[in-house]
Amino acid sequence: AGKTKEAQYFYSLICPPMLRIFTLFLLAIAPLRNEQYALAPLVPATMELQGIDVSHYQKVIDWDMVAEKQALDFAFVKATEGHEYRDSLFCRNWDNLRRLGIRRGAYHFFRAYGCGDEQARNFLTTVEMEPGDIAPVLDLEVTDGIDPEVMVEEARIWLDIVESNLGIRPIIYTNQFFYERYLAGRFEHYPLWIAHYTKAAQPDVPPPWTRALVWQYAASAPGFEGRVDGVPGLVDRNRLFGSLDDLRVQR
Repeated sequence: AGKTKEAQYFYSLICPPMLRIFTLFLLAIAPLRNEQYALAPLVPATMELQGIDVSHYQKVIDWDMVAEKQALDFAFVKATEGHEYRDSLFCRNWDNLRRLGIRRGAYHFFRAYGCGDEQARNFLTTVEMEPGDIAPVLDLEVTDGIDPEVMVEEARIWLDIVESNLGIRPIIYTNQFFYERYLAGRFEHYPLWIAHYTKAAQPDVPPPWTRALVWQYAASAPGFEGRVDGVPGLVDRNRLFGSLDDLRVQR
């Protein structure tokens, strides 16, 4: 406030009348401008990154061709399933992504009949996460005939163990039908990766989420077949909204 009074006095001595009036006008509207910007901060446009997710079903992938022919920002690789299964091509896919500098993430296919702690150990002993890798993913899409409450509780155990070991919150992969029927109200504080095949510009997202972090928009569904040079047959394609830096493993 003292500096403002000194400035007004200085201008009253040396400035012409019109300039003095203009200066006082700027001083008067400054609080209004500050309030306007405080209420409406500048928000950067959301980035949209392109990626795929793969498993042994895609067979042997020519990752060099994939990197050469497509602008691929990231890839998720199936690592494990249940309490003991390990994807036969995980190591090959995982190592090639690192070699080519493609940001990589690993996912676990959850089996409802298995214990969450055993499945978490299977994932953690299979996947060697490095700083910069994408947060781990829990794939929830089958009940295996088990009570959904049991499935949810065991899935929560997996999530807690993996997060405490890696220091980052995992991503939940599911589809809208499965979420609304079995998972609603359970995992809303986790990032969402949704499978939804539509011609719309955005996927339908189950509330209370307002948008998905990752959208699987193409796979093997008729009319939404995913194809990428270097990958035999069909492949799941994804869009990630935001920055991969928000999902990187730190340790």
